Amino acid sequence: MVAKRWSELSRGQRVVVVALASVQVSLAVSAWTDLAVRRPELVRGSKARWAAIIAVNFVGPVLYYTRGRVSEEQPA
Repeated sequence: MVAKRWSELSRGQRVVVVALASVQVSLAVSAWTDLAVRRPELVRGSKARWAAIIAVNFVGPVLYYTRGRVSEEQPA
């Protein structure tokens, strides 16, 4: 498969690329924000490690939200 330049993409392809990039950036920013404000005892493992994992495309933020966080117990 030959990579296309931005100028070679159709309008529809450009829209899809921008939309996916926006979703990726939004997921990463929200995950990093949550990680920054979450207490260390509510994170499984090292915060530094999770910060690096979050940088991995769509997979990182999804892993953080599904595996990296410990739910905070609600007071009775």
